[in-house]
Amino acid sequence: QVVLVESGGGSVQAGGSLRLSCAASGGTYINCMAWFRQAPGKEREVVAAIYTIGGSTFYADSVQGRITISQDNAKNTVYLQMNSLEPEDTAMYYCAAELRAMYRGAWQLSYEYTYWGQGTQVTVSS
Repeated sequence: QVVLVESGGGSVQAGGSLRLSCAASGGTYINCMAWFRQAPGKEREVVAAIYTIGGSTFYADSVQGRITISQDNAKNTVYLQMNSLEPEDTAMYYCAAELRAMYRGAWQLSYEYTYWGQGTQVTVSS
């Protein structure tokens, strides 16, 4: 059983930065970890993902260049550094993890992830 705990959300003004953290516990090998977000009235969408072995990263087009996903394997923690935040980035941000191998492109599909955190709110004001 994998437990994911997010932290680091908050309220910032447009142009500001936040760093989200997702700490994983459970002692199980995780293949892929990702961040998703969901704004009120909208579907959950992927933000970024990272494969824990090798460190390959993937980003949604909407955040490319502004957001960086990284990991600290020693701490079993994944980070989401968000810069140049925009009001459109306002959402609940969720950490997700999957143990099994994922087919090409699956990193962006929420239903491919088995484990989810409770979420952390990010609010960006104009």
